[in-house]
Amino acid sequence: MIFQLDENFWFPDPHLAETEGEFGWEGMLAVGGDLSPERLKLAYSLGIFPWFNFRQRELTPVWYCPQTRFVIFPHEIHVSHSMRTLMNKRRYRLSMNENFVGVINNCSSLRIHMRGAWLGRKMVAAYTKLHEMGIAKSVEVWEKDDQAKNGERLVGGLYGVWTPNCFAGESMFSLVPSASKLALIHLARTLQSVEGAVIDCQFHTPHLESMGGRHISYDDMISHIIK
Repeated sequence: MIFQLDENFWFPDPHLAETEGEFGWEGMLAVGGDLSPERLKLAYSLGIFPWFNFRQRELTPVWYCPQTRFVIFPHEIHVSHSMRTLMNKRRYRLSMNENFVGVINNCSSLRIHMRGAWLGRKMVAAYTKLHEMGIAKSVEVWEKDDQAKNGERLVGGLYGVWTPNCFAGESMFSLVPSASKLALIHLARTLQSVEGAVIDCQFHTPHLESMGGRHISYDDMISHIIK
């Protein structure tokens, strides 16, 4: 059963999510509502996130809550020998929250023509607002570039939503090899100081598995948010 949301800020029990969603992914729970900061904050506090083809559903968000989640625990981040070699060269500078707009716009533009692209202008605006409120965060990867205004250019990064003890990863991009891996490693190492922290990758990908990701239940994941 898929629930229809209205103008009120509420979500059904996340355990009622479907086993498959609109694109064949597990976890479709509800449609409707809006992308206001209040609704997004409530969604992420429950482990729910919006994900939909904006060309098909420009005005109708679709909400997901997979009952099996793919996560990375910060202390379990896998750093390969080749990544250690790259990091030791110090070719790139890593930062957090220096250029959220640049990160999300790159994530959007690099996927805008893909089938099922979901980062349309309204999604970008919604997460940018969350960033202005201190809720959405970004990690940036910079490369020296004498032609750039500040002597550096943005070559990779990721962004997501931070709730207590849980970073819900939303998207990442790379303009040079391994930039998104560098961003993920930097995020994980930063979160190692937060007791009980978890990075919610939402769905499995081989890339994330190679970085130390593994499956846990929704209930296990949400226990890190609701204590």
